[in-house]
Amino acid sequence: MIVCSANQISKMYAGTWIFQELTIHLHEKERIGLIGTNGSGKTTLLKCIAGVEMIDQGTISYKKDIKIGILDQIPEVNHSFTVEGVLKQSFQEVFEIEQQLNRVTEKMGDPSEQHQLEKLYNQYALLQGMFEDMNGYAVESKINGVLQGLGLEELKTHTFQSLSGGEQTKVGLASILLEEPDLLLLDEPTNHLDMEALSWLEEYLNNYSGTVLVISHDRYFLDRITTKIVKIESGAIEQYKGNYSNFIKEKEKRLLLEFQAFQDQQKKIKKMKEAIKRLREWAIRADNAAMHKRARNMERALERMNKIDRPQLERKTATLEFKNTKRSGKDVIIVEDVWKSIEDRILFSEINLLLQYQERAAILGKNGVGKSTLLRIILGELPPDYGTIKLGASVKVGYLSQQGLVGYDDWTVIDAYRDIAEIEEGEARHRLSKFLFYGREVFQNVGDLSGGERTRLRLAQLMSQNVNLLILDEPTNHLDIDSREVLEEALEDFKGTMLLVSHDRYFLNKLTNRIFWIEDEGLNSYLGNYETVKEKRIQQMG
Repeated sequence: MIVCSANQISKMYAGTWIFQELTIHLHEKERIGLIGTNGSGKTTLLKCIAGVEMIDQGTISYKKDIKIGILDQIPEVNHSFTVEGVLKQSFQEVFEIEQQLNRVTEKMGDPSEQHQLEKLYNQYALLQGMFEDMNGYAVESKINGVLQGLGLEELKTHTFQSLSGGEQTKVGLASILLEEPDLLLLDEPTNHLDMEALSWLEEYLNNYSGTVLVISHDRYFLDRITTKIVKIESGAIEQYKGNYSNFIKEKEKRLLLEFQAFQDQQKKIKKMKEAIKRLREWAIRADNAAMHKRARNMERALERMNKIDRPQLERKTATLEFKNTKRSGKDVIIVEDVWKSIEDRILFSEINLLLQYQERAAILGKNGVGKSTLLRIILGELPPDYGTIKLGASVKVGYLSQQGLVGYDDWTVIDAYRDIAEIEEGEARHRLSKFLFYGREVFQNVGDLSGGERTRLRLAQLMSQNVNLLILDEPTNHLDIDSREVLEEALEDFKGTMLLVSHDRYFLNKLTNRIFWIEDEGLNSYLGNYETVKEKRIQQMG
């Protein structure tokens, strides 16, 4: 059964069409991944389906009495509430009935109310029936399960206003999951989640009884949960059955078929044009009106032909390539017996780490265990409490923080790039175009760039330097899928050593050959990519 049907819908902002005449049908229990480049209109489409944004053309219809839930990045709640209080709002009616039950129970024990005991018993029975129908006895368990699954249990008693932006977003996700709407609309729900929370969310959504429409650039997540992929591009949508990996295969097949159809039609058009030319030549030589007519009829048929556009086999994306550089010594990073505490809390103690030339390692662990802190200690930005950090011979470091490019907010894009690259303006503009900065865009202020643009600009700087050690902190944050894939190709060709922190499991599987896992204040080392190490850890845990 269709739960929501959007027919020929169009949306305009400031005189520009975001998308036009889109049609999409959402069926019961489908889990749909909505993908596309940054700025393609995914979030706008989600908000239109939710009724948060009004469409300019077309119609959206819903199943009768449908309950829709949309994840806002920061939920609108009373900021003085505790986290638990915010989540209880998802069960407001249940808790109101519970309060009524408590009041009736008190009256039943009050001697002055004994004369209407029968009436109170009837009230209690009615309220208890309603409470059980709403599964009220399971509410506390549900709340605790979601808190634990998303790693929020330690924040249960904290006020909402005291949380970071990422923590508030996680609470918003917890709240919308607890409401269990018929149609669940999620915009980048994996942001701010660690590996364990990601796995929990995947399991939760796979068992969800309603329909899920989710925007995500997390390809591993899309592989695990989706039954359909919808891609929005250039204001139009394409739909594919199956998960993300199946979408890649089907997209390639479809593209090859379209290209074959284009080539076949081009051959047919060429033959028809040659035939028209010959007929006209013969008609002129023979002064034959019938031949002239045949040529004109063929020309009209050619004009009426529904022409197939040439399929775009490769979309314009950033072209990234690191400069060749002098190799470092065999031992690149040596961490010996390092301790670090933050505000009297030990993050890690007596940890040891050895990273050697051309290894590609990731530091993993729950949020808050000190992954980024360890990177900053290695970089010399933070001192360890105890222990030593050494960089090997001839090591030249390139660092990408989670914020992308920092310290250049008042600079233009081209000036920030030339500050590192030291090349002429024309050459700088040519190179920046490979990172998707075109025309006048190179003169905008760095402070006005989006997160993805800041990351691209910092990568442009790094790739103009002769670095042989890359330290990357969440490098795929803010990047759409196409940009992630181009970055992966560039990093696969990088000849040096790499140490990164990332929650992008697809990215980790393609690039890493060693994993350092921080847990229980220590650090464990494993050989292999994410999937290999995940299986090893499952076996170790029995």
